[in-house]
Amino acid sequence: MSDATAGSPPSERPPSRGFRAPGFLGNLGRRVGTALVALPVLLAVLFLGPPWAAVVLVAAALAVGLVEFFALLHARKIRPMRRVGFVLAAAVFLEVAWPGGYPVPLLPLVVLLLLTFALSRGKDLESVSAAAATLLGAVYLGALGATIAALRLLAPTEQGAWRVTLLLVIVVFSDTFAFFVGNALGRHRLAPAISPGKSVEGALGGLVGGVLGALTVRHLGLPDLPLAHAVALGAVVAAMGIVGDLNESLLKRWAGVKDSGTVFPGHGGMLDRLDSLLFGAPVLYYYFLYVR
Repeated sequence: MSDATAGSPPSERPPSRGFRAPGFLGNLGRRVGTALVALPVLLAVLFLGPPWAAVVLVAAALAVGLVEFFALLHARKIRPMRRVGFVLAAAVFLEVAWPGGYPVPLLPLVVLLLLTFALSRGKDLESVSAAAATLLGAVYLGALGATIAALRLLAPTEQGAWRVTLLLVIVVFSDTFAFFVGNALGRHRLAPAISPGKSVEGALGGLVGGVLGALTVRHLGLPDLPLAHAVALGAVVAAMGIVGDLNESLLKRWAGVKDSGTVFPGHGGMLDRLDSLLFGAPVLYYYFLYVR
């Protein structure tokens, strides 16, 4: 979600803030252009390809996100254990997305690998913080990201594409409503110490957008989803998406960077696009696993 989803308090708000502000139309144009290219590809993979194609696409996106996460660590002079980190992330991903798919649990083995490798760098006392940061990145991208893939794999698989679409549409609607409402009405800052550009008004608009997104997907492809459940899921996923967005903003502020990368023009890096999805996906994952 974009930092442009909010305004500043009246006393600090720049006079050019709003839909006519310099750069607003350019930023909006880049966002729309990126979406017009990315969304058709995503939908084609989801609805025309086999389930494993969506899993591969999600895994590739997470791998790029992990590269960006490691770059944030480097910005703070922390040297992550890259190879072990990718192995750990892959193991966590498989454990969550495909539970019971392997004869032995993988996670304990790769954690042992990580900690043993940390000993090999024992002369460097910073290896402790490097190991901790590597573990955080692997679990952040591997575990949370795997719930996105799991939405496609959960039974019945015929509804898998619509479950992932539900996540995407809720987050996109929430982000879009937050962007416009925040620019038009934003006055009260949501989390000024973490992301000064976001407002309470923008966040409320995001919640409304999330609910409308959930209702749209329910109407198009998930008619058996109870109306009250759709409303609740839309609001909760949107709210968790905002939390995920703020979490990534905290990481970027800690690293001293504006964007996690430059993969998507107008959107920043892969982490900038995944942040809300990573926190919203577990809500739908647990719902469809245990409730529906």
